[in-house]
Amino acid sequence: MGISHILKLCVGADSVEDLSDWQESQRPRWPKGRAVHVTRMWPKREAEVLAGGSLYWVIKGVILCRQRILRLERVEGSDGISRCGLVLDAEIIRTEAAPRRPFQGWRYLAPNEAPRDLPTGRAADDPLPPDLARALAEIGLR
Repeated sequence: MGISHILKLCVGADSVEDLSDWQESQRPRWPKGRAVHVTRMWPKREAEVLAGGSLYWVIKGVILCRQRILRLERVEGSDGISRCGLVLDAEIIRTEAAPRRPFQGWRYLAPNEAPRDLPTGRAADDPLPPDLARALAEIGLR
């Protein structure tokens, strides 16, 4: 058994800062020190995801960051439908830019396909505009 990551579009965010700001605004609703993202489907590779997987966020067509997945929780919506709550570490870790085409729902991401984390010193750098990050990643200059 290996590790599997999850890849998800970050709808409504234009930047990592947008994601961070939104999660901060939602923090009173979540367990202390955690973020929760609810999705319709439960991962069939649950053990692999929980063996050290992260949720990689695609922002404006580019993977730019990730959050460690701590656990999965069953969440029942107001419509009575059971969903999967991905309980995430509050820390958002910036990654090298990696372009991704749009897709529905979420996808598994193999560790060898995941972009590397940015070095600690670079994580605080001003982010590149998403279009520039995508263009550089497409030609291999992340």
